[in-house]
Amino acid sequence: MRTRTVAAALTAAALLTLTACASTDNTGPGKPDTSSQDTDDRTKQDTTPTETSPETPDSTSEAAPEAATLPDLVGQDLQAAQDEAQAAGFYVLDDQDASGQNRLQVFDRNWTVCSQDPEPGTHPTDTPVTLYAVKDDETC
Repeated sequence: MRTRTVAAALTAAALLTLTACASTDNTGPGKPDTSSQDTDDRTKQDTTPTETSPETPDSTSEAAPEAATLPDLVGQDLQAAQDEAQAAGFYVLDDQDASGQNRLQVFDRNWTVCSQDPEPGTHPTDTPVTLYAVKDDETC
């Protein structure tokens, strides 16, 4: 008897949930049917001549990236070099272990920059800058 009561209650709850979620359209008995009116409005809008605007730049085209001078970062600690590169306008930065051991530079202030790519000079600011560094107690 108890099993039937639980099963009936679960069934009723499931039906109420489905019934509450089943109807999401706005054309119930108390609402007017506006589908033909919407179609007429869309037809009127589609047949209305549109003005052609003068040539405007395509919003998807990108402007040329700004150029800036990348300073010489060799010999600085890695954190200072990154800060200086960002101050110059370069934000696409990467750092690599110059020793070839593929270590991660967890604490950037303990590393010294041995080389950089690209070389110092004028470059677009979206140019990736890679700083090759070794730990402070190592030689380049």
